[in-house]
Formats: sequence, C-alpha cells, structure tokens
Amino acid sequence: MPVAIGQELVALLPRLRRFALVLCRSPSLADDLVQNACERALAHADSWTPGTRFDAWVFRILRNSWIDHLRRSKTEGMSEDITVQAEIIGDPGEEPILNKLLLAEVQQVIDALPEEQREVLLLVCIEDLAYREAAEILGVPIGTVMSRLARARKRLVEMTAAA
Repeated sequence: MPVAIGQELVALLPRLRRFALVLCRSPSLADDLVQNACERALAHADSWTPGTRFDAWVFRILRNSWIDHLRRSKTEGMSEDITVQAEIIGDPGEEPILNKLLLAEVQQVIDALPEEQREVLLLVCIEDLAYREAAEILGVPIGTVMSRLARARKRLVEMTAAA
C-alpha cells in the first residue's frame, strides 16, 4: 500500500453512506455497500494514484459495488422496501415534525427522478464534486453529466412547484 488511506477513508464514511442511501434506499444495504467499498479500497489501495481525488475514487468503487449488487439481486428476488422503514420518531414539538415532513416531501421528489439523474444530482449538488469527477465516477461523458443535472434540476423545480 503506497499511501496509508485509512484516515481518509474514515473521514469519507458519512458521505459514502449518504451516497449509498440514495442509490439503494435501504439503510442496512447502504451500510453493507459502504463496508464493501471500504474493503475494496483497502485491498486495492495501490491502484489509487496519489494526487488524484481520493473521494472520487472511493465513490466509483461504491457505485461499482451497487451495480454488482443489482446484477446479483436479479437472481435473488425482492429486497427490503425503504418506505416500510420510514417512521417519524423524535421531538414531539411541531417544528421538528414539520421539518421531517418537508424533508420527506423533498425525498419523494428526488426519489421520483430517474436513477441516472438522482446519481448526478447527489454527486454534484450534495457531494460537491466537479462535473468531470462525477463523469469519471459514473463512466459517462461530462456533457452527459451536465445534461442529466439540468434535467434533474428542471424536474425538481416543476415537481416542487406543483406540490
């Protein structure tokens, strides 16, 4: 291992989990995907080029793990539905409940986007990756990233205006 990546990997865990949740919509599966991505990153640390974006490299590993899972699950059948797990628990005050409801509405709007638009939206708008880095993670041209992001933003505006 040319570079000790353990600390960088630990610092990246919350972002990896957030991305995994967007991909699979299941907290337990997201945890499994993050663990798998971390294992792969540690096992293949020598394939990371120092001086390049470490987070983009690990995000790509995570996305590839998700794709591998999807391929495997085609033969395994149904997985857990996140809507069954969505519960509002917490402060009995009105403000936190309203905030959770608003967040749930925004999540529904984002969930209604096509997968390729959701991925780009998360990588660029939430994870603050450059278009080029998102393109590398997704394995598509940079123009495709820009197009998907524009369509996702337009659709979000349309869907939130209708709500």
